[in-house]
Amino acid sequence: MSDDKAKDLEQKEQPASESQAESKPEQPVSETSAEAQPAEPAAAPSEQAAEPAAAAPASEPAAQPAASEPAAEPAAPAASEPAAEQASAAPASPPAAEQAAVDPEREAKLKAAAEARAARAAAKAAAGGEAGGGAPAGDVDAEKAAKIKAAEEARAARAAAKAAAESEAAPAEPKPPSPKQPQLDEASALIRSIVADDAIVEAYINELNGHMPTLVIRSERLLESAELLKSHESQQFDYLRNLSGVDYETHLETVYHLVSLQSKREMTVKVKTDRDNPQIPSVVPIWNTANWNEREVYDLLGIHFPGHPDLRRIMMPDDWVGYPLRKDYEPLDPEV
Repeated sequence: MSDDKAKDLEQKEQPASESQAESKPEQPVSETSAEAQPAEPAAAPSEQAAEPAAAAPASEPAAQPAASEPAAEPAAPAASEPAAEQASAAPASPPAAEQAAVDPEREAKLKAAAEARAARAAAKAAAGGEAGGGAPAGDVDAEKAAKIKAAEEARAARAAAKAAAESEAAPAEPKPPSPKQPQLDEASALIRSIVADDAIVEAYINELNGHMPTLVIRSERLLESAELLKSHESQQFDYLRNLSGVDYETHLETVYHLVSLQSKREMTVKVKTDRDNPQIPSVVPIWNTANWNEREVYDLLGIHFPGHPDLRRIMMPDDWVGYPLRKDYEPLDPEV
């Protein structure tokens, strides 16, 4: 009986060991899970890498900052260089005192220009309004009138400024008398005493023309005065060098340039006449050289010379309309 019990016990122990042996092949599952577990030690390598870094020699940590510093250094110049370029490119602003200082002459010119523009704009607007309302054709051009007014105001302002400057300046020394003043005084006194006291309108020295003695004589006293200047022994202006005409818009004027062939002295005589009916006695009977000169003045300015032997046009055709040297002359054909 004891042997049978021992066999039974052996049989019972064998299945248990076999079942344990059979269960052993399932361990690979746990091994695979164990192999999958190294995901946890993944954090450990960093710790392990940190530990060697801490344990590394002092020279190695110094190398690591050297590698990190170049990355930081280029960033700093990239930010500072554009700022420096902008600072150099920015223009230096002038001081406030220089900006406040304004040239008074330039300011006056700008103001005058602005006023002129405003006047032209107002005149143009007024002219446009009149044209829209059917203004008559004989109305004065408003814009032209505004320009004329602005020019007159500008001239007056310049004259006032010049007068103010002259008044502020030191008084000038009196000019010495002209060397030809005695000649002028002698001729004036002679004409006033022999011809008429009112024969001379004005007597002066033209300093711009070499101190030329100049007499302005009344038209009705011209022939007597001219004869005296030619024949009197103290004058002897026997040659008429030139005769010209001038349009001053307010009046017309003839100018006689006299020369004494004996004394070589010179004198100028001027005569004024009206624009509407310009007439000056002809001096051809006294100085024959005035013949063609008077014809030229008549042709271009329309001054008539009563007593001229052959007063007709000398340059323009006989049927020409108007006098080309008058300032109000308007040709019939603008292309001519």
